[in-house]
Amino acid sequence: MLGSTQTSTLGHLIRDLREQATTLVRQEVDLAKAELSEKAARVGTHAAAAGTGAALLFAGALAILAAAIYGLTALFALFLPVGVAIWLAPLVLGVVVGGIGYARLRRGLALLREERLAPHRTVESLQENKQWLRTKMH
Repeated sequence: MLGSTQTSTLGHLIRDLREQATTLVRQEVDLAKAELSEKAARVGTHAAAAGTGAALLFAGALAILAAAIYGLTALFALFLPVGVAIWLAPLVLGVVVGGIGYARLRRGLALLREERLAPHRTVESLQENKQWLRTKMH
């Protein structure tokens, strides 16, 4: 009779351990989903900020560029032939605006690269769970 009770108790222990491990795995999957969802939202926000910045920069640069080209062409025409001033003014301003846009784009991309996509909390938790299961098995 004593052997039957020990077997029953051992069976309960194994079943409880299995149920706890199953629950733990489900919780880890839920944690990974939540963490990845959170990271995806941040990446989307950074990408939207970079895209919006680039679009606004482009639109503003076009408006300013048009006015600046006329002004710079008139200024260059005082010292250079008009034929040279007409292509030199857009070239100079295009380089300046392009440099500003490039700097803004690099900043947005740098923010995206800094985003760590791996679910680090989940990995740490899985390591802890692995250790917990080892202690339960011994």
